[in-house]
Amino acid sequence: MTTQENPQGSIYILSQAIRTVARNAALQSYGVISLTPGNVGESVTRLFNKDADFGVIVKSEDDGISLELNLVIEYGLRIKTVTDSVAESVKYAVEKTMAVPVKRVDVHVRGLRVSNPD
Repeated sequence: MTTQENPQGSIYILSQAIRTVARNAALQSYGVISLTPGNVGESVTRLFNKDADFGVIVKSEDDGISLELNLVIEYGLRIKTVTDSVAESVKYAVEKTMAVPVKRVDVHVRGLRVSNPD
């Protein structure tokens, strides 16, 4: 949970909300096929709950948040270009929507997939 203080009171933002915004921004980026679980715990959660959020890990820090994304991207595209684009669009979306500074976005490519075999 992230907290922001202002003269009227406190604003609490759940990591679930940040994860949802980051997930949508990543999936809308060019070259991203899907998000994938990053560890065994997320894999087990995915087996039992089909609607579970996975692929995005949010870590709260004193001066902002850091995000970790686990992606499957399109085969044949430049991996560095896709990951840089995803990191920038996720950072922009989270900062614009949630008004929380994003210190870092780590993108891990967990697989490549051919979407059209022709």
